[in-house]
Amino acid sequence: MRFDWFLPYLRKAKPDRDDRSIGAVRRMAARVFPASWFSSRDTKLRGRIRKVLRWLGPVWYSSPLRRLVQAACFTFFLWQFLWVCWPYDAQPGWQSTGWTPSTFDLTAQQIEIVREQPLEQKVSVGGLVFLRDDSAESVSPDEDVQSVPFIVRSVSDAGIQLTPSAEADATSLELLSLTIGPVSVHPRDPASWPSHYADNLADKEDVAAELFLSIDPLVSLSTGIASRAWVWSLVSAAVILAVCVFIPRGFCGYLCPLGTLIDLFDWLVGSRVKRFRVSGDGWWVHIKYYILLGVLVSACFGVLLSGFVAAIPVITRGLLFVVAPFQNGSANGWHQVPPIHLGHFLSIVLFIGVLCLGLMRPRFWCKYVCPSGAVFSLGNLLRVTERKVESSCIHCNKCVEICPFDAIKPDFTTRTTDCTFCQTCGGVCPTQAITFVGRWATLDLKTVNEPPTHETHLGRRGFLSAGIGVASSVAAGVAAAVTTKSFGANLDAPDSLRLVRPPGSVPEREFLQMCIRCGECFKACPSDVLQPLGFQQGLEGLWTPYVNADWAGCASSCNGCGQVCPTGAIRALPLEEKRHARMGLAFINVQTCLPHAGIEACQLCVDECTSAGYNAIEFTQVGTEVDDAGQPIEGTGFLAPLMIDDKCVGCGLCQTRCYGINVSQKKLLDASAIIIKAGTDHEDRMLSGSYVQLRATEATRNASKVGG
Repeated sequence: MRFDWFLPYLRKAKPDRDDRSIGAVRRMAARVFPASWFSSRDTKLRGRIRKVLRWLGPVWYSSPLRRLVQAACFTFFLWQFLWVCWPYDAQPGWQSTGWTPSTFDLTAQQIEIVREQPLEQKVSVGGLVFLRDDSAESVSPDEDVQSVPFIVRSVSDAGIQLTPSAEADATSLELLSLTIGPVSVHPRDPASWPSHYADNLADKEDVAAELFLSIDPLVSLSTGIASRAWVWSLVSAAVILAVCVFIPRGFCGYLCPLGTLIDLFDWLVGSRVKRFRVSGDGWWVHIKYYILLGVLVSACFGVLLSGFVAAIPVITRGLLFVVAPFQNGSANGWHQVPPIHLGHFLSIVLFIGVLCLGLMRPRFWCKYVCPSGAVFSLGNLLRVTERKVESSCIHCNKCVEICPFDAIKPDFTTRTTDCTFCQTCGGVCPTQAITFVGRWATLDLKTVNEPPTHETHLGRRGFLSAGIGVASSVAAGVAAAVTTKSFGANLDAPDSLRLVRPPGSVPEREFLQMCIRCGECFKACPSDVLQPLGFQQGLEGLWTPYVNADWAGCASSCNGCGQVCPTGAIRALPLEEKRHARMGLAFINVQTCLPHAGIEACQLCVDECTSAGYNAIEFTQVGTEVDDAGQPIEGTGFLAPLMIDDKCVGCGLCQTRCYGINVSQKKLLDASAIIIKAGTDHEDRMLSGSYVQLRATEATRNASKVGG
């Protein structure tokens, strides 16, 4: 069985030989497309397809399928990152007001509402809408007005015909039938918890936004070792490794978006700059294995370094810091782009450095440095297919010159741990001596070591060099772990920095061991409330997400950060769970709070908390003056905010509002008078379990204390 999908070298057909260049796909295509598109094997004249591929370049010409897969995967990666994770196209649910019931026959299940203007929004027949009696608000503003679900039967300029949904409550339906209007139309229950950000991500995420991160095996493997916990993406990594048993190192040759970006850089820049070129047989040729070993050793000590060097986190974070600010600024205004710090610059330098390695040799990172590629190289030892060279090889050296991974020896046989099955070599072989078959397939192969490769088995010197490399990697991994821990978060210290982390984050120690620093959560976060940490926790906390409540608050309708986290450092919570997940607690500084300090009335935080649906801040009367009889003097004092800790989840919206108005705009304060704090008794950080159940248990316990 052959696995050849390269474009064979164009040569004249021989009548006495069954030329394998004509396959079933070629014969089927010839029936659909014009003959001018295809090359003639009788005259060796290229058709339009070969001419276009030749214009695109030698790699496209020899292995177009591989290039098409690369382009598709890279485009899909950009689509996932720039669009699926883009939260700003989410819109709150619309409402259409001012409708009057003209027919309301519950027996016949016929309801019609009319209005002078037609419906502004497009509503599909058979879809679900909710009717709300707006007249009830004027009767009793504090009453919980119920909305009733209906199925749309027809929509016209004259009105909307409806029939009650099976879920409609009979009592609410009966009350609605008595109204004379006005009523409003809603696409979703207006009394339900807002969910437009969560719905938007779910609607766009046909394929998980973190797909590429989850199939980078170094991400999940190192995270599982560092945290001593099961990481769900280990399953995805195992699947891609299993696929690569049949397509050796196929992730590097076909799927990896960083590899494709490096190819683009090499084509645009590297091919034009030759002064930094190095040979392909230096000390660096096996450095990826030593980096991999160092990363895994540090993971054994609970320090996660793979985010600095694993392929997909590098490109994801690089695009986050280089491209995403321009996308955000051009779409929403440059004032919406958070300020950058030293940590941003370090990541940008690392990202650009990976690309600039191509100045030394094309795809230098992929060949010699990438530890994710090293995992797949080791996986090649279990391959069931491989590249083979038949005896018809004429030693033309074309395959060696075009191979993008230095996977071909001087005798034209294969360095099996480096071959990515890209099949570029097969397309340039003039004798079609190169084929890709089962590992144990019997063929008339060329003689090994002809011409001589001058490569020998691991001797004394090679063994010593390998031993020194392994020892150095282990020592470097241990040193990195010790140094990172010594100058890291130091969570055991009483004065250690306690950051407000995203909702659903696991406990801080495990969080630092599981967060891969990929930056995907930042991209999915509306208003950039999640921002990358600098060096406040040393290297251990660098690029991890924290809540900057002075900049923005956590939207109550969003659960995006957990949905796109590839390692479970932020749990993928349903919106109902997320709204109960406590990130921290709000604390009011009564010395600076305007009404508490007796300066002026202010209810910004109360309004914001109420609007978000948490209702965790109430009013209390402060500063009321009394007369000689001890009676309060009317018009004195202020209504001041009072926290209800049981309801607060630390979303930070109150802090954002106070900072934005009283600090930034009015200049009344130097810092927000209400601050979100994390730490012991201020947050819920669980590896598993229900936050809804936790809140219910707390409520029961508090009620029993009051009753006792």
